[in-house]
Amino acid sequence: MIEEILHGDRMLALILRSNFKKEGIEFFTPPEFSQQLAYMNRPKDYIIQPHVHNSVSRSVEYTKEVLFIKSGKVRVDFFTDSKEYLESRVLETGDVILLAYGGHGFYMLEATEMIEVKQGPYAGEHDKSRFIADSFEPRIVE
Repeated sequence: MIEEILHGDRMLALILRSNFKKEGIEFFTPPEFSQQLAYMNRPKDYIIQPHVHNSVSRSVEYTKEVLFIKSGKVRVDFFTDSKEYLESRVLETGDVILLAYGGHGFYMLEATEMIEVKQGPYAGEHDKSRFIADSFEPRIVE
C-alpha cells in the first residue's frame, strides 16, 4: 500500500508500506522532487546492466529525507510549514517514508531502529528549524 500525506495540493510525505508488492519498477515521486523514491521487484536472473551516473548539476532547495523502519514502531506527526499540527501516522517494521515538505516529529511507540537517507552535503543545524509544537491530541490516520 502507498499513502500520500497531502496539505492542499502539496505532498508532505509518501509512505510505502511493508506489504506493498508489484512486478517491475515504480517511481512514486514527481520528477521535480530532488529525492526520488522507487520500488523494484525483479525475478531471479534479471540483470540490471552495469552503469555509472553522469555528472548532472541539480539544485536542492529543501532537504527531503527517506526513513526505513528497520525494527520497531513509531508515530510520525505531520505539521504545516507554519508549524500547525495536521495528522499522525504509525510506521512499523519494513515501512519506508519519504518526507518532502512541511514539518514532522517522531514518537517511538516501541524501541525503534531507523535508517535515514537524505541529500548532502550535511548542513548541520542550519538545515532545520526546531520548534515546540502546540499541545495536540494525536489524530492517527489509518
